[in-house]
Amino acid sequence: MDFTVAYEDLVSVAVSVICGGIIGFEREFKNKSTGFRTIVLICLGSTLFTIVSRFGVGSDDRVSANIITGIGFIGAGVIFKDKLSVLGLTTAAVIWTTAAIGMTVGIGYYGMALVFTVITFIVLSLVTKIETLIEKLQKNKTINIDFSDADCSYLELLKEKIQANRLKCKIVQVSKKDNKLSVVILISGTKENLNRLQEEMMQMPEITDFY
Repeated sequence: MDFTVAYEDLVSVAVSVICGGIIGFEREFKNKSTGFRTIVLICLGSTLFTIVSRFGVGSDDRVSANIITGIGFIGAGVIFKDKLSVLGLTTAAVIWTTAAIGMTVGIGYYGMALVFTVITFIVLSLVTKIETLIEKLQKNKTINIDFSDADCSYLELLKEKIQANRLKCKIVQVSKKDNKLSVVILISGTKENLNRLQEEMMQMPEITDFY
């Protein structure tokens, strides 16, 4: 039974907490579901598993693979999809990156781990500003729309609203089922205009569902 702790391992633990704390602070500040404690523990756990793997003969690769697999399950748990978007992808990527940083600390590459921690923090901090700039650019969105019946005039009404919001559209597919019209349409324009259109579509009694 050995109760000794190597100085190098203590340094690894300290660096791991610092790296995880920096990223976790940003997540907690933005009130994300995966906050400060979770990110720190993910980084610390990855570091500990990597340290332990050094004491097993030929087990390094297997432990690393299992860490990646386990983190994949955690990341998948924070991703969910609604009708209009997929949420949690950034949080899942943060979990994955934090685990990688923790493993880097565990093998003693402290400089590399700190560099990537700073890079990750900068990317997460600037993402809102970058997204704001991107929103001003034109983007494409495919929307599936179900109308209340097969009246083609409803589609023309929708086209008028699209044009009124300074958007462009292309009909991808039109189908009819149970005397109801279903349309898949590709809409191009700024995110602001797309959001405004979606709000107007919610108020249209002719549309029963869209996603």
